[in-house]
Amino acid sequence: MSQRAPLPARLAELTAAQALELFRQRQLSPVELTQDCLARIEQHDPTINAFAHVDAAQALTAARAAEVRWHAGTPCGPLDGIPTTIKDLTLTAGMPTRFGSATSDPDGPWETDAPISHHLRQAGAVILGKTTSPEFGWKGVTDNPLHGITRNPWDHRLTPGGSSGGAAAAAALNLGLLHQGSDAGGSIRIPCSFTGTFGIKPTFGWVPQWPASAMSQLSHLGPMTRTANDSALMLSVMAKPDARDGYSGNPRADDWLTPPPTSLKGWRIAYSPDLGYVDVAPDIAACTRKAVEKLQDLGATIDEIDPGFDSPLEVFNTLWFAGASQVLERLDRDQQDKLDPGFLSIARRGADISLRDYLAACRAREQLTAQMQLFHQHYDLLITPTLPLSPFEAGHNVPPGGPYREWMEWTPFSYPFNLTQQPAASLPCGLDDQGLPVGLHLVGPRFQDLKVLQVARLLEQHLPDHPTLDL
Repeated sequence: MSQRAPLPARLAELTAAQALELFRQRQLSPVELTQDCLARIEQHDPTINAFAHVDAAQALTAARAAEVRWHAGTPCGPLDGIPTTIKDLTLTAGMPTRFGSATSDPDGPWETDAPISHHLRQAGAVILGKTTSPEFGWKGVTDNPLHGITRNPWDHRLTPGGSSGGAAAAAALNLGLLHQGSDAGGSIRIPCSFTGTFGIKPTFGWVPQWPASAMSQLSHLGPMTRTANDSALMLSVMAKPDARDGYSGNPRADDWLTPPPTSLKGWRIAYSPDLGYVDVAPDIAACTRKAVEKLQDLGATIDEIDPGFDSPLEVFNTLWFAGASQVLERLDRDQQDKLDPGFLSIARRGADISLRDYLAACRAREQLTAQMQLFHQHYDLLITPTLPLSPFEAGHNVPPGGPYREWMEWTPFSYPFNLTQQPAASLPCGLDDQGLPVGLHLVGPRFQDLKVLQVARLLEQHLPDHPTLDL
């Protein structure tokens, strides 16, 4: 592209929406943006280990094709030329999907796109590579036997969370502008909170998933980005039906890019600082309360109220462990010996769950879902902290020396809303006393994802301490 205006000084700081506008104005080429992302991956990834696989040649080929289309004024879709990443749990043609596991076949073949990979390609996304996950996405931090430990860009000694920790670390550094995550117990929202990025777990069924997750109807796919607006852009592509997903919901689509309101007058929002039973660090509690006060300044009526349920940890663990046991059944004894010991332990516990206990957990889940649907007859959103604590040392499943034994115990705000299948997002809302990001958790009624996105997009415009990593 010749005779262009000068490029922005910092390509590293571009959002996807800004990049698309620069493509339209012929001030930036998809090739230049992809080259910049690849160069910064080469610079940062040896330290943070966010990528399980990078394919520079495939990415540049796709970027050159996008450049030709933009030059002709015929982009193929709403993401044409935007550098994007896919989580290592999602099938992607031409790239290995290893599930973070030494039990996976290193030679493929890698011939099939999952629905989300297919839809992103159709929209013109330039796929840079695959981001890291714990083995089979089993826990709330990111390390695995195959690729090692992924680290937090804010402080390399700390975890970025998980299981979409590679996507979150890449998003924080803008190593690609759009990132796909998955969330069966908080795996989008946990790492977004720890890295100061935005991510949303859409209502179950909005984004098709195939092959089905071992965690079945706990598992949601969604976007992870530096802004809520970019996640809305990504959802406009991801939330399309695919016949391979037998759980797909109503195929009608929200207009994900509908502009947010300028005021929240008439909105009724519930604020629960601790769900009635969670111990939250004081600096995190103070940070989230300030964000809630901003919602009130924007016109919302805020009621400080708990949703009224007891901890559903036992219910969640029953379903989670049972799902893990399904993976174990596919592996022989030699393969099982290669597994993360923590994953092997919960999978074996899942194999011992009786049908009676499993069905009891399903009934409890149904009751919790009905309770939250009744709650949302009175409230447009429920607001909580995303997490009760700050990022901790990488390489550990729980904070060293703390009271927690398993990762689910320090993620009490996220997994209840996998049980209920509601849309839930984490929005960065400030910094804790250590200068690390804090996440605000926004939970909406089922199929009201647009409410979550609109409030997030409005709020991030007004938060004075919206944390961003210095790139």
